[in-house]
Amino acid sequence: MTGKLATEESACLANHFLIAMPNLADPNFAHTVTLLCEHNAAGAMGLIINRPTEVKLCDLFEHLELEASENSPREQIVYAGGPVQRDRGFVIHPPDDNNWDATARISPEVAITTSRDILAALARGEGPEQSLVALGYAGWGSGQLEEELAQNAWLSGPIDSKVIFETDTSRRWYAAAANMGIDISLLSSESGHA
Repeated sequence: MTGKLATEESACLANHFLIAMPNLADPNFAHTVTLLCEHNAAGAMGLIINRPTEVKLCDLFEHLELEASENSPREQIVYAGGPVQRDRGFVIHPPDDNNWDATARISPEVAITTSRDILAALARGEGPEQSLVALGYAGWGSGQLEEELAQNAWLSGPIDSKVIFETDTSRRWYAAAANMGIDISLLSSESGHA
């Protein structure tokens, strides 16, 4: 019964934050907060929301041959969403009434669009007021995330759009954990068993 319950609970992690524990040494994920977009028997997919790159939206607009208006968020930083397909773009934004070509609602407060039309709108200064653009994503094969959770590599907690859109990048890891009542700076980076 315990195994079944654990499986049912872990199957419900889509629409959550994955917060890297201090002992997670993988350089791709150390001190990250990942917005978990999908999680099912086949695996999981998410976007890291606190790994800024040197790329700005104006660089992305130029690469895509999109003319940027003065109203565009051209100086906005692009994030490294994860180590998989780093040339694939994702725009995290609040849900809106625009009918973007490829949008998935992750929660009542968060949607993800992968189509070029939202980037063209951002370039024109007509896109969502709040957005986080990420290149690449994090992916886990079947059972891989569950194994990492069992090894205490991650905390999982509820999505909070304020962490994504209103919290300084350097504070997102702490803020996501604080939403669960945890001061992550007090957790040891060494794990032990009694």
